[in-house]
Amino acid sequence: QQISGEHGLDGSGVYNGTSDLQLERMNVYFNEASGNKFVPRAVLVDLEPGTMDAVRAGPFGQLFRPDNFVFGQSGAGNNWAKGHYTEGAELVDQVLDVVRREAEGCDCLQGFQITHSLGGGTGAGMGTLLISKIREEFPDRMMATFSVVPSPKVSDTVVEPYNATLSIHQLVENSDKTFCIDNEALYDICMRTLKLNNPSYGDLNHLVSAVMSGVTTCLRFPGQLNSDLRKLAVNMVPFPRLHFFMVGFA
Repeated sequence: QQISGEHGLDGSGVYNGTSDLQLERMNVYFNEASGNKFVPRAVLVDLEPGTMDAVRAGPFGQLFRPDNFVFGQSGAGNNWAKGHYTEGAELVDQVLDVVRREAEGCDCLQGFQITHSLGGGTGAGMGTLLISKIREEFPDRMMATFSVVPSPKVSDTVVEPYNATLSIHQLVENSDKTFCIDNEALYDICMRTLKLNNPSYGDLNHLVSAVMSGVTTCLRFPGQLNSDLRKLAVNMVPFPRLHFFMVGFA
């Protein structure tokens, strides 16, 4: 929603913007389909159908290509091993087929961005499995992740620390840069700055989208500095394994 808005797209992918700058690097994140529609180059993955249905029914449900929704039926039950070794391992080949198709449609593929949480089973377990599989297939491409790190203060489940520890072990090896998004900080901003008494996940996601938009602005609009994934990594990563960034929003 955030990125479509910045590029002047409505809920069905039609361009209604006012500036040429919005179109200049539109093809970084969008493919142009027939009828002047823009379709995000995104693959949406989950191990249960519920969240996908919510996206489809939302205001931007028509934006995505229907084939790019890949979901299982069983869920991972906040269990990292289910996401990484059993349920997720069964679905991952299907996801890779879609990823491969999107990659083949690119003129000059630079890398992948994965958005996931580290506290659950799907985002943490299957997310890291997907990263290592993509890494095997595209070893010379950048792998950037936006990882929501759990916090003991705002915790859904008791096993979050285990899931996060197992995931970070994978990210150290297989990711080129990881933007760490802290749930606790998001709640703090909602309560202290935005003065919301009872922040919903929607409010938190809105903040995350603002930060992701800020981090990726240099990829999506013409500019001089850090203008692609690799340049950003070159300027930010001192040692290959030290690639965990704190995001801030001023």
